[in-house]
Amino acid sequence: MTTSTENQTWNQSKLKLERNPLVEPLLSVDKTDSITTFKAWGTCFNERGWDALNLLTEQKQKTILSQLFGPNDDLQFTMGRFSMNANDYARDWYSCDEVSGDFQLQYFNIDRDKTTLIPFIKAAQEFNPDLTFWISPWSPPSWMKINHYYSVVSNSEFNELDPKLDALLFEGQETTYDNLFPRKLAVNDYFIQDPRYLSTYANYFCKFISAYQGEGIPINMVMFQNEAWSYTPYPGCAWTPEGIIRFNTEYLAPALKEQHPEIEIYLGTINTNHFEVVDEVLSDPRMPETIKGLGFQWEGGQIMPKLREKYPNYKYVQTESECGWGSFDWGAAEHTFNLINHYLGNGCEEYTFWNAILADDGVSGWGWKQNALIRVDSNTRTATYTPEYYAVKHYSHYVTPGSKIISAKEGKEDKLPIMIIETPEQDKVVFAGNFNDESKEVTVKIGKRFLNTVLAPHSLNTFQVTK
Repeated sequence: MTTSTENQTWNQSKLKLERNPLVEPLLSVDKTDSITTFKAWGTCFNERGWDALNLLTEQKQKTILSQLFGPNDDLQFTMGRFSMNANDYARDWYSCDEVSGDFQLQYFNIDRDKTTLIPFIKAAQEFNPDLTFWISPWSPPSWMKINHYYSVVSNSEFNELDPKLDALLFEGQETTYDNLFPRKLAVNDYFIQDPRYLSTYANYFCKFISAYQGEGIPINMVMFQNEAWSYTPYPGCAWTPEGIIRFNTEYLAPALKEQHPEIEIYLGTINTNHFEVVDEVLSDPRMPETIKGLGFQWEGGQIMPKLREKYPNYKYVQTESECGWGSFDWGAAEHTFNLINHYLGNGCEEYTFWNAILADDGVSGWGWKQNALIRVDSNTRTATYTPEYYAVKHYSHYVTPGSKIISAKEGKEDKLPIMIIETPEQDKVVFAGNFNDESKEVTVKIGKRFLNTVLAPHSLNTFQVTK
């Protein structure tokens, strides 16, 4: 039994399974059927994370990279995500080809990445040479967009976009949706829907993949856009269902099939809970031949179970764990513990965390303070392992690739999320959180035996049941 609370993390002890239940079991496992087989934990490589890591001594950097990526260390990440072009955790906005009208991509290069992202990734590869990677853009090159700028909406504090161009997003359309994100849907694709632009952008993906392969960084999955439904003051790109279908089926998929047939396309990252919008895309008859799976983050996770029920043949992955508001507190740990339970319990076979490491308040390029697993103090040049780090460790240290997610119960009502897995070694592992203000007696039935325990208030718990 491993327990973490706000005042004491990773406290380990032993207990025995019993013949009788202490209370009515909250979860039972009597069969070998599984929800899904888990493949990988991962994190994002961002420029500001690289800057934070480099504030530390060389030895501390190595310790942290081993704890994140070492096969037998704390978190055991085996996958990485990074952005094609700038995202909101880049030092500033950029793309790999800002020469307007360069349809032949003669000026395409990854020179900027060779100074930031690639060294970051290579440092991680030293601790796990078998890391796999997937990519998505936040924004295409600015000249490929209808507003000719990295951002979608203007913000005088953080970008130089002309506010007059904000009118392109909705064109006076006033329909709003309560309890849905976004409350208003874009009426225009911000990527120019001209065949020459669409074809060039598909080739841009291919050149990016080839360039990284040349650096010894294998990409095996792409998603066409990060958060197509976030209308951002930082790099972003709004898309309509028609544009999403057009680009993926008619341009991106054919280009990858010809130039990089080893690459899989997933639809994502889906960050909207407008079910009918995503359903419209997936209902296109060409989609099953275009994509292998779907990727979800933020509000998208709310409609994932319903989509998986309607489209059971796709693979499902979580693409960005929610980053909070820079609190770095125990509440963030409980939130992340709940998220992992939700996504894995509803069939996700991969889980990607956002920034693993940030400095100080974790401020993004547009002023958003966000959490990270490790926090660096730029004044003292020391690192702190945040509560969220231990929430992740409670799962990732035990849910190894090939583990079967057997059963899960979310804690929306009783604040007692529980999940049971079976490792490749056929051990059972139980994950249980108690996010109430008082202790809770909990029983989980495993075969003919019972795991009886009392969970401390606001605790994260992992039980490894060995054969």
